[in-house]
Amino acid sequence: MTTYDALTTWALIAAIAVPTFLIRFSFIGLLGRVGGVPDWAERALAFVPAAVLAALVVPDIVTIRATVAATIAQEKVVAGLVAAGVAYYTEDVLATIAVGMGVFWAIRFGLPLVT
Repeated sequence: MTTYDALTTWALIAAIAVPTFLIRFSFIGLLGRVGGVPDWAERALAFVPAAVLAALVVPDIVTIRATVAATIAQEKVVAGLVAAGVAYYTEDVLATIAVGMGVFWAIRFGLPLVT
């Protein structure tokens, strides 16, 4: 393992922090001068909640198993499919999470899943 002295460590932290701050601050500063978010950006930002939810949930649902039957029989896959259906019909993130977790808990702790 490589060890760094205190000055090098703080220099690395500053080298990462300063550009990150400038990028975020420039966006806020530009919005103040322009007068608001442009329509094209607002339309793009509408997809952020769905993208974040998918990025957090899908990797845990889609896993590689030794057999296809083991993957299909997982309660996470069943709950994910039900949640995807709820998301499609209701377009409500809270309802999607609530129904998906309800189905997951029902299968995990109550209803047996036929394999």
